Amino acid sequence: MKALVYGGPGKKEWKEVPNPKLQKPTDVIVKVETTTICGTDLHILKGDVPAVTPGRILGHEGVGTVAEVGASVTNFKVGDRVIISCIKSCGACKNCKAGLYSHCLGEEGVSGLGWVFGHLIDGTQAEFVRVPYADNSLHLMPAGTSDVEAVMLSDILPTGFEMGVQYGAVKPGDVVAVIGTGPVGLAAIITAGLYGAARVISIDLDKNRLEKSREFGATDVVVSGSPKWREEVMAMTDGAGVDVAIEAVGVPETFEMATQIVRPGGHVANVGVHGKPVSLALENLWIQNISISMGLVNTNTTPLLLKLVESKKIDAAKFATHFFTFDQFIDAYDTFSRAAETKALKVVITHKW
Repeated sequence: MKALVYGGPGKKEWKEVPNPKLQKPTDVIVKVETTTICGTDLHILKGDVPAVTPGRILGHEGVGTVAEVGASVTNFKVGDRVIISCIKSCGACKNCKAGLYSHCLGEEGVSGLGWVFGHLIDGTQAEFVRVPYADNSLHLMPAGTSDVEAVMLSDILPTGFEMGVQYGAVKPGDVVAVIGTGPVGLAAIITAGLYGAARVISIDLDKNRLEKSREFGATDVVVSGSPKWREEVMAMTDGAGVDVAIEAVGVPETFEMATQIVRPGGHVANVGVHGKPVSLALENLWIQNISISMGLVNTNTTPLLLKLVESKKIDAAKFATHFFTFDQFIDAYDTFSRAAETKALKVVITHKW
């Protein structure tokens, strides 16, 4: 088969590799029909994730058809069309039983970490992928749901919803600010209304993405490069600050921005993947009674979100802006890596079987 293989920092190749094989009775092999690229994949290619070693097949999002089934798998059969979750779940450990799939204690990859695809085991940017703990790590695709819609449920929609909206404790009537309007930030915006947010302010340097965010539910936009960006946000809240500030970039400056606009008693929800230390001004924040949350997505809301996508309550397809085939993988990476120039949100890559 062919796959997108990491060759070390700055190196990737679409090349022939051996097909995956069932290793445990709880595995399945999925023939991948649609996948996408995540900002995390770009972090890996920059060398920011040293646990990813040369030779690893990248990718943690995908939709496909079950091609082989392990002897212990009961929920899926050959021919089933499935969504691959970006997080493994053995379903038996104490963390999985508590819904904390992000810290599944199953031994696949490493015990205690749920993100294994394209990280600690071979990922989904390939013609076939082995999925461990298949009964708990796959979701049946409903009839009438497109591959484009479904692939957004592998990662970005549950990440924005769980880490931004749920961990940020959004409640009816809240004013929510989302800093960073890339795919995950937009996922937080599009799901904030599920918990009754009255106003959603999107904040970004990119004016194109800010305007795009209105299509996802933003009621107001603020250009973060403006010298008076904070004053603009505060004016929208009568000087009090926002109830929930969601950071969806992953750099020190944007996290600090979130702490500067949250009201006393409010929440800062960090969703971005950080690669550098961040300053926390506790000398100012300790007296503000704010809560700060962060973490890796659990994907325990995927069944709920799938129902909302299936019923067209969430328009997941509009995250997709560019379309490629598997033989155009390198072009897809180029387009996604230049998102400010190409105006890419999610690139969808489809196999022509």
